[in-house]
Amino acid sequence: MSNPQRRPRLPRGALTPDLIVSTALRLLDEDGAAAFSMPRLGRALGADQTAVYRHFNGRDDLLLAVADRLLQEAFEGFTAAPYWADTLAELCRRIRATYLAHPAAAALSGPRTTRGTAEMRAADTMIGALIGAGFDGTRAAMLYRVVADFALLWSGGEAAFHSLAPETKAAEIAGASLAYRAADPDSHPHIHAIRDHLPKVDPDKLFETALGLLLDSIVRESGDDGKRPWN
Repeated sequence: MSNPQRRPRLPRGALTPDLIVSTALRLLDEDGAAAFSMPRLGRALGADQTAVYRHFNGRDDLLLAVADRLLQEAFEGFTAAPYWADTLAELCRRIRATYLAHPAAAALSGPRTTRGTAEMRAADTMIGALIGAGFDGTRAAMLYRVVADFALLWSGGEAAFHSLAPETKAAEIAGASLAYRAADPDSHPHIHAIRDHLPKVDPDKLFETALGLLLDSIVRESGDDGKRPWN
């Protein structure tokens, strides 16, 4: 847990939006969403919490900035691939990896529209890939939302699960496994038939399978699926 004691106060002018967002993300990583508060953030910054409001219009505005920081981190070192579908796949994987690295922050802020520079860059890159694949404006807009929402909502859901207390996660996993294995063959014959396989589904393979099904369908619609497979 973070040190709850007040830290030395910052020099005047040292408090910046970047420092506030970095500190908020660190607190969320260390202590989780339940322990995060504006007074706690102020103590970690060595400033009164009211000073934060000079840079952000409240807690929600700050969380939007944290969400954009996650996308910024996901983009670090990214370059678009020669093939448009590879670009979309890489962006989805990067978003998931970043969300799983910061589960509490992602669970709080992941699905939001940040309107920040990182989100705009991500959106522009995804849309550019789809336009490059030959989709017109209407269809490119629809498919952009499909891919972006898949990446954000899937990854945000995983992050929310990983942000649970360890004992809660363990109980959830054990409970699901027990429920499947105990399925009555008369009332739930299909669950019973694969009862031993369901608890063994790997989260990484699950994500890659869903991503593959999504992008394969977009590639087929684009009409260039004979050029090369995306994966």
